[in-house]
Formats: sequence, structure tokens, C-alpha cells
Amino acid sequence: MAAQREHFLKTHFLKSPFLKTPFLKTPFLKTKLHSAISAAIIGTSLIMSAGVSSFTMAENAPQEETRQQIMIPAGELGKTLTDIAVRHHIALSFDPALTQGLKNEAVSGNFSPLELIDVLLQNTNLIMTPNQDGTYSLMDQSDYTMSGLAVSASQINDSVLSEYKGGQIESGGRLGVFGEQDSSNVPFSLVSYTNKAIEDQQLESIAEVLDNDASVQSGHGYGNYSEKFMIRGFELDSDAISYGGLYGILPRQVVSTNAVESVQLLKGSSAFLNGVTPGGSGIGGAINLEPKRADDDLTALTLDTTAEGQFGISTDVARRFGSNNQWGVRVNALHRDGDSAIDNETREETSISVGVDYQSKKLNVSTDVGYQKQTIDSGRSIVHVNSSLTEVPTVPDAETNYAPSWANSELETLYGMVSANYKLNQDWTLNGALGANKNKEFGDYSSPTVNSLNGDATGRRLSVPYESNTFSSSVSLLGDLTTGRVTHQLNLAYSGFVNKTYTAYTMSNPTYDTNIYNPVDIAYPDTVFADGNMGNPNIRSKTDTKGLSFADTLGFMDDRILLTAGVRYQEINVNNYNYDGSVDTTYDDSATSPIYGIVYKPTDTVSLYANHIEALQKGENVSTSSSNNYSNAGASLKPYTSEQNEVGIKFEDGTLGAGAALFEITKPEAYGEAGKAYGYYGEQRNRGLELSLYGEPLTGLRINTSATWLDPKLKDTQNGTNDGNDAVGVAKYRIVLGGEYDIRSLQGLTLGGKVIRSGPQYLNANNTLELDPWTRFDVNARYVSKIAQQDITWRLNITNLMNEGYWASAAGGYLTQGNPREIKLSVSTEF
Repeated sequence: MAAQREHFLKTHFLKSPFLKTPFLKTPFLKTKLHSAISAAIIGTSLIMSAGVSSFTMAENAPQEETRQQIMIPAGELGKTLTDIAVRHHIALSFDPALTQGLKNEAVSGNFSPLELIDVLLQNTNLIMTPNQDGTYSLMDQSDYTMSGLAVSASQINDSVLSEYKGGQIESGGRLGVFGEQDSSNVPFSLVSYTNKAIEDQQLESIAEVLDNDASVQSGHGYGNYSEKFMIRGFELDSDAISYGGLYGILPRQVVSTNAVESVQLLKGSSAFLNGVTPGGSGIGGAINLEPKRADDDLTALTLDTTAEGQFGISTDVARRFGSNNQWGVRVNALHRDGDSAIDNETREETSISVGVDYQSKKLNVSTDVGYQKQTIDSGRSIVHVNSSLTEVPTVPDAETNYAPSWANSELETLYGMVSANYKLNQDWTLNGALGANKNKEFGDYSSPTVNSLNGDATGRRLSVPYESNTFSSSVSLLGDLTTGRVTHQLNLAYSGFVNKTYTAYTMSNPTYDTNIYNPVDIAYPDTVFADGNMGNPNIRSKTDTKGLSFADTLGFMDDRILLTAGVRYQEINVNNYNYDGSVDTTYDDSATSPIYGIVYKPTDTVSLYANHIEALQKGENVSTSSSNNYSNAGASLKPYTSEQNEVGIKFEDGTLGAGAALFEITKPEAYGEAGKAYGYYGEQRNRGLELSLYGEPLTGLRINTSATWLDPKLKDTQNGTNDGNDAVGVAKYRIVLGGEYDIRSLQGLTLGGKVIRSGPQYLNANNTLELDPWTRFDVNARYVSKIAQQDITWRLNITNLMNEGYWASAAGGYLTQGNPREIKLSVSTEF
């Protein structure tokens, strides 16, 4: 194989005039292939070195000369090559599509690292070639149709993302109407957590995944079990999480992670990129989930359990077939049931998803269908605090459950999505997606209100059936043009969704007595108040949004400077209905929001950026209550915009990623005095600093560290009462120190963990009730062994190691308690 490579290089590669021309000046970059080749190089090169060229010499380097006894098990060729390159400090880059579906046989013998790679490439059409800078590339011999052309255009992979060393972080994500983008090329802060990170930490919900990022703090929804996020100090509801770029498709309250390929976090306002969210939240950022795809054949089985006896089983099966592997199928199934770490609380979950995709040179189509059902019995709720208290109540013991035994919720969702992209020609691509969701919930809810510092509290029962139907769609046209020495990435996009909700309720009265430190389990309270049809609830709201956007990213100096400018026109139509189905209020308005951004890349690894972007929310309906007596009662306020200005710097070299960002976000606040007009007179202004560092700086050491400091101030409040105070529920700082290390003395063992430190936050706008800062320790271990020649992966994860009781969040003006210590153990294998 070495001789074959040497002959091939002499006759096809080393004599090429391409190698004699400085890369940035070569006429090759002026051809139509410029954009496509650049995207392939950025998105699919995985640099696997310690960062020094002395480890990556040419073929006569120490790697070639130093031989040792090596045993390599059979497995996926791409993964095996990656592992070897990392272990022996070989800077190897390759398009993942080259090794898709390829297996390597077990190899045993006395080899140098480069000789070992040659052996693994036998019986394939692949060859490893050295580059002038001492790095290596993996290429397909059949693609060398002309001297000097290193990659065939037909083989360019559509993906523009690559994983950092360690495989837990991706270098970008879906950026709304712009599609998948490498983070180094966009003027925004964007990070994605991969399925590997989810599996290795045994993360079962989106909130658990985003605990890895200091810009996000999590709590619960108002009176139910939904996950609520605070990104850069502003709320994002769980129903505002997008799926493949579409809103309203996923389950509304809690989303399982078993079918998720990546959790993508965009920090900052995003109205232009994503349009208006279903609930109007998302001023500080956006979350998008990408479904799993059948990249390689896979049959995986995982069994998991907890110290409390919860047990789960999940499967992950993927296959590619067809004459060119153009068809793919990915099936994920999960069932988990048993007690949680909270006293008397039980949870049951069943989910299944099927993804089918078709890939060709011009057309890619994918379909995803999923079903999820979750049942929560005696679920611990949020805690309200009586406004008369002068201190925040001491947090109960971590396991204490102050919910009555009849408090429960059943959440069931069926969802589906079809997406496609078609290459009209080398420069223009047409994308489209359609999605739908049918959601059905029923819950008996009860949240205590603490009335004294000894924990005495009162509560009521509220029973609510909730149903919703959503249809979401998007269409975009993306193209590349060149005018003189300026490149243009053009984007014209439409997106919209229609959502209908149906509810009713019954409620008990008067309140019952309990205590959050010594809870009382009372009988199911009788109904006193009710409205609507509990068995077949009437429509309560219909939301219809449509948005049209246009943007142009201009590239100067060989795309070292990227300037983005765009505008979005958004229509919002909302009808609210009474419980009998009659129309209550209507809302029909429109607004325009701009975007400006710039990226300057002084080197291939450093990006400086700045942006101005806005969030867009539906205006409020002014209350008609006689106690308020607003002069504009019954009116609908205009859509309001929250503005963000941000500057930052990023470093990305495939081994490490780092970033720093300074930002300011301003959000209008509405209020009114009795007899006068209700309107947007106040403002919340969040200023912040974000730092992040992730990747694999040393072989076997992977880190994920971030920190955020926030200054969330209220301005122009009613009568100036709270001017200069901090906004409710915003932690002043958050720090996450995470990492893991492969123990060299015991091959296959990895130890890791993370520390989360969250600063103080206020429970009320007049800042008289302040939550204490808190610290949480999580630890984990992973061990890969063999049983009967079968690779087995054991995982142990302990969250909240010290079992600390703490108030995790005051978002929404109520308290969410952090979860107690939970010990998770799983065993998984691939066939």
C-alpha cells in the first residue's frame, strides 16, 4: 500500500502546479467551485493533532520508523482512523462521506502508525496523502480526474459542520433561514452539543444538556412540569424549541433526547433568523434540535437504571441501502419507568422515532416521525411566595416532595416533519420543510404558596386538559454570486406556522393547608369552579404567523471579511376564544426587523464579529378589567422589538474552540395607570460578558468550560419605583467547569464531571427577596470492556453529588427547586 501511495503521488499529485502556487492566490479559487470547495474544507476537515508540526512529519517521520505491537479490533473505519490519528498525533483530515458504511477488519502485528493506516486502507479505494504543511489527507483515488484537483466536486459533502476533538461539541449549528453554518463564519454565538455528549453524560432532557452552558439557566413552567430556560437572562419556553428549524413540532413541555443528534444553542435575539416563536419568548436566544440520521449501519442496545430503581431500555438502529447507499433508515425506541430521586415521585416515558432519508447528487429528502408519552405521578411543583414575606424561605431537603399524591400529568405527542433540498445548479439550492404536531395533555396541578418562614403554605387543585395542533413550514432559496472581487451569499426565505389550542378547567376552593418542610398529603379536593368541556375542550386560541426575509452576506478579501445585512417582514394574527368557543379578542398586526453583522478573519483560526439583531414579540391585549380601567381597554398593542448589540471573538482550530462576547439586549416593558393608557413605557436592559473554552487540548483530556456575567437592570418603571433594580429571576453570574480524562494506566476508563456555580438572583422586582448563590457537583465515569468479544460500554453518572438542597431558579417570579442527588448506571453495546 505504501508503494502504491508513492507511485500515485508521483504521477498524480506531487507534480501538480497547484502545489507550486500560494493557495490564496491560485486561480482555482476563482472558479465556480470556490464556494463548494471552501465549504467542504471548513466543514469536513477534522484536525487531529496536538497542534505542533513536529508530531506530523512526512512519511519518513518517527511515526513511520517506530514500530510497536498493535492490536486493532474490527469496527467502523472512520472511527478507527480517527482514534489512531489522535493517539499518535497524526494531523489527518478527511471527508466523513469517504468512510461512510466502511468497516475495518481486526488487525494485529508490529506496525508504525502510518503502516497501520495503510493496512486498514487495503481493499478500499482510499489513500492517505501527505500535504506540504506536514499534515495528511484521506482521499478517493477515483476522484483524481485531472492533475491538481484534490477533491471531486461530485464528492463534496453537504454538511458544513465538524466536531471538535473529543466529539462532544460541533463547530456551529442551524442558523434559522441561513441553514447549517460553521460558527467561525457567522456574526453570532452558536454552539452545538452532540449525541456523544448526551450519551456519555446520560442526559435525558434538553435542560440537562444545556446545564453544560453557563449562558443558560433552567426552571419549570408556571404550574406544570414544562422546562423553562433563561438565555442571557430572558425566558425561552419549551414550546419555542425548534426541530430541524421548524417551530411547534416537538412535545410542548419536556422533550426526550434519545432521538436527538445535536442540541444547538444560539445565544442572542433571533427574530430575523427564526421568526416569531409560538409563545413570544426567546428574546435572549434560541434552541434547535436536529434528528438523528443513518450515517453508518448501527445496531445499539442500552440498559439503564438508577439508585431509586428506575429502569430503562433503548435501541438505536440505522441502515443504509440502495445501489449507492442513497437510502437511510434510523429508528430509536425508548421505555423508562420507576421512581425518581424525589420522594414519592414516579415517572414513565415511552418514545419512538423513525427517520428515513434519500440522498443524491442534487436532491436530498428526509422524513421524521415521532411519538412520545410521559406520565408524571406526584410530581414536585414550583413554589410561590407570599408577597408579605421579607425573606426567601429556606430551601427544603433535596428529596422533599411538597406535592400531594394526586398531583400528576400525562403528556402525549405525535409529530412529523418532511424536509428537502434540491441543487438547481452549482450555485443555487432550494430548501423546503413541512411539519405537524398533535399534542394532548391532562394534569392535576397544585403549587403551594408559602405564607411564613416556618414553611406553612396553602394550595389549590387545578385540573386542565390541554390539546394543540400545529402546522409549520419553511421555504428558502440560497445562492452564491460574485460581482468583481466581492462574493455574495443570498438568502430569500419564507416561514410560518399555525397553532390551535383547546383547554378547559376545574378548580377547588378554598385552599388547603400544608408545609413545604413537612408536607401534608390531603385527599383530592372537590371542584368548586369550572369552565369549558373537560372531555372535549373547545378552542381557546389560534395563532397564525408568516414571515418573509431577505439577506445578503458579502465577502471581501477572499472572504476574510463577511458583511451580512438583511430584513424580515413578519405578520402575526391571533384569535382568543372564550371557554364556550366564542371569539373573545383578536390580534392582527405586522412588523419589520433588520439584521446587521460583520465577521473579520485575520487568520484561519480567529474570527472577530459584531452584530445588531432584534427579537420580535406579539403585542399584549390590554386588560378590560374594571379595576384597571385603562383608557385603551380591549386594544392590542403593536408588536414590540427587543434589540441586541454584540461584539465578540472566536478561536477555532478543530482541536480547541474558544470565545468571548460582550452584549446588550433591551426589552420593552408594559404597564399603565388606572384611567390612563396601557403601553410600553419601561425597559429591561441586560448587559453581559460570556467566555467559553472547549475541545481536546491534550490527547485524552476533553474540556467544556464557560462563564457568564449579567447586569440585568430595570429602567423607566412605573412611577420610577423599581428604576435601577435587577430584573426578576436572572442570576448575576454562572460558571460551568466541565471535563473528562482518559486514564492511561487502565485502557478504556474515562473519568469526568462538572461544577456549576450560579450567582444570586431576585424573586421580586423591588429586590427585597434574594436567592442565595449555589454550587452543584456532578461526576461521571465510563469504561469500555469486552465480554465474549463484544464491546461493552459502562457508564456511571452522579448529579448533585453532595445532595445539596438549593433554589435553582426564580424565573417567572416563583421558585424552582434543584433536583436531589441522582445515581445513573447504564450498559450499552453495538452489534
